[in-house]
Amino acid sequence: MKSYSVKTVTILIVLGMITGCSNERTDRQNEQQPVSVQIALPQVNITQTITASGQVVASETAMLSTRVMGFIQAFHVKPGDAVTKGQLLISISNTDILAKKAQAKAMVSEAEAALTDAQKDLDRYKALYKQQSASEKELENMTLRVQSLTAKTESARQLQRETESMLSYTQLAAPFSGVVTQKLADEGSMANPGMPLLVLEKNGNYEVTTSVTETDIAKLRTGMEVMILLKSMSKKITGTISEISPSSSNSGGHYAVTISLSTGKGVLYPGMSATVFFSVPGSSAASVLVPASAIIYKDQLAGLYTISESKTAMIRWIRLGRTFNNQVEVLSGLNPTEPFIASAGSKLYNGIPVQVKSN
Repeated sequence: MKSYSVKTVTILIVLGMITGCSNERTDRQNEQQPVSVQIALPQVNITQTITASGQVVASETAMLSTRVMGFIQAFHVKPGDAVTKGQLLISISNTDILAKKAQAKAMVSEAEAALTDAQKDLDRYKALYKQQSASEKELENMTLRVQSLTAKTESARQLQRETESMLSYTQLAAPFSGVVTQKLADEGSMANPGMPLLVLEKNGNYEVTTSVTETDIAKLRTGMEVMILLKSMSKKITGTISEISPSSSNSGGHYAVTISLSTGKGVLYPGMSATVFFSVPGSSAASVLVPASAIIYKDQLAGLYTISESKTAMIRWIRLGRTFNNQVEVLSGLNPTEPFIASAGSKLYNGIPVQVKSN
């Protein structure tokens, strides 16, 4: 009997200790204060966004070349130099053209002298013809001689103009004020007709060129405002569609689009990569947007907190899409009418009690 009594007492003590621990845990849970949170509904955007890759280019670009063959004597500028309209950029050897110019000048002088002499003879024959001292045939021959020498004089003058024009292509000047961006040859090299020698771009006036597919081209209009992301700077600027190519015959089925920039000109350089966002209103496609600050990341997963039926924080894993300013597109995992926790008074974790803060 004593043995059974001792066992019974021991069991009761153990049960009491277990019950006490359980009650202590329950009390600690009951004492845990709920975290104050603010909830929000996703923003539903019915505007479709077309995304395309583009590049920053200068609105005016000149690739300087020559129409004559000759050795490059000197480059008077280098890449990065700012130049003004009419400034001398390249000199090409022109000895042979100068010789031709001298020959043409001599031919003009000779032809003009012969024409002057023939004109005097014609005037004398006219006077003799009136006095009936010269025949009509002699007057006609002299008139034809003057006409022939007039034509030869004009031909010599045209040859002189041609040589002067060719001479201008040996001294290449800037067609507009801008910046030298590329030097495509070296001094001493042979310049051939049409061979690019120097690239000049107009400074401070830039555009973005891109292209869209045939399914999207009908949705765009000139004058439409677009958003542009400069990848290297993570900077967003705005622009306006200025040109839309009506054909894709020579561009692999893509239609070229040119965008004039209205902001950010001071930080741009030609050749920068850009992502262009065309917002097309009235589309049936809808996107669910949430603030980027509400997104949490764990390993390769992205999620946000919602509120369970028991008023606790519950993490919801979602799949993200594109980013628009400070908002992120949710492709799946969250309904458009489902509230989520936008901010909290302290750190959240799965299962912590929460209390919705009234606005």
